[in-house]
Amino acid sequence: MVTTLALLPGVMVWREKISHAGQQDLLSAVLTRLEMAPFYRPRMPGSDKEFSVEESNFGSLGWISDKTGYRYQANHPVTGAPWPDIPPALMDLWRGIADAPDAECCLVNLYRNGARMGLHQDKDERNFAAPVVSVSLGDEALFRIGGETRRGPTQSVVLSSGDVVMFGGSARLAYHGIDRVRAGSSSLIPGGGRINLTLRRVNA
Repeated sequence: MVTTLALLPGVMVWREKISHAGQQDLLSAVLTRLEMAPFYRPRMPGSDKEFSVEESNFGSLGWISDKTGYRYQANHPVTGAPWPDIPPALMDLWRGIADAPDAECCLVNLYRNGARMGLHQDKDERNFAAPVVSVSLGDEALFRIGGETRRGPTQSVVLSSGDVVMFGGSARLAYHGIDRVRAGSSSLIPGGGRINLTLRRVNA
């Protein structure tokens, strides 16, 4: 049964928003698209240090990080091919909860072998009116979110496979991240790990 948690003003968590069968169907759609847009390892601007997560994208635009900076672009940085479309189930989810024009980007993060994501803001978009919608598949993860300053107070919640998070309004530029992933807590992802699907509207 789906339960809803208002974690902070503007931050909603839906527990088990996606059923087990729905998760399997969504994963199948994700894996099919990853054959066209395989995971790669982004790098930090300036330092050129590799991320601990692997990434890909779906949609008309994909979020990229490399030595030159952060940006959105229409093609895969390794293959040069256009990104595949966002799975229809994700678009349906967005349209059901976001109250905004359609998402243009679905960032796909793969967490394995101790990968994490430090506190950061989603601020490379031209439009902050639309929320950010995040879907968890696979292993449990400790998600942390705060305010618009990195050192402000934060709250944490464990996200399980099928959970959905949305943050917008006053929380649209909130710092957030993944502190750790509980390896082996789910058998959904082939080879183990966690896949996070983050839907964003980029343009006005």
